[in-house]
Amino acid sequence: MAETPVPMTPIPMAPGALVGDGKNTMASQLVDRLREAIVSGRLEAGSKINLERARERFSVSLSPLREALARLIADGLVVFEDNRGYRVAPVSLSNLAEITRLREEVEVLALRQAIAIGTVDWEGDVMRALHRMNRIERDPAQPETLEQWEAYHREFHLTLIAGCRMPLLLNFCGVLLNLNDRYRRTFLRRTPGGDRNVAQEHGEIAQLAVARDADDACARLREHIHRTGTNLQRHLAGTLAP
Repeated sequence: MAETPVPMTPIPMAPGALVGDGKNTMASQLVDRLREAIVSGRLEAGSKINLERARERFSVSLSPLREALARLIADGLVVFEDNRGYRVAPVSLSNLAEITRLREEVEVLALRQAIAIGTVDWEGDVMRALHRMNRIERDPAQPETLEQWEAYHREFHLTLIAGCRMPLLLNFCGVLLNLNDRYRRTFLRRTPGGDRNVAQEHGEIAQLAVARDADDACARLREHIHRTGTNLQRHLAGTLAP
């Protein structure tokens, strides 16, 4: 599938200078803000990232800005091309299909390992993450509720597999989740309520995981990821070039 570039757009991110505090460097804070702007769609796929505009926006020098962009290149959210500079990574149906396939494999692997060796504390963390996510009522009239649910949704999926205690695998899963969320959140901007009972799906996966039913939990997680990917393919097919 061909990738669809988008013209340069402004940098519509939270304003304000960034201040390194030892734990969260300016580059790390920039990564978080830029990542959210890209994943949420406020920075559109294919759009050029103007370094001078971004530097002024955050009152930073070019050094931490370039460091932040280098990290996002490694995560697949930004690309750099000679004579064209930095831009938000394009999207395509083939890219979405690859992300979905990889998530099905690596998240299921991580979940099976988490079920095998996860502690009682991990079980509690999973159920707390599920409860926090389900407590949020998504209301399109209140964008902050959508953003809060997104944060808790990400937390749930990462907590679910955190018990595997495999840092490299968890990092890769987090990268894939960010890449997937670019597509999912574009879809949800058009259909804020979603198109199925995801709360029930999340609940079933969590209950099976803490019950140590590895086969059924992994099967449900695979189905959950695959169903999301299939729905996104169908809904986005009309918006992306063939």
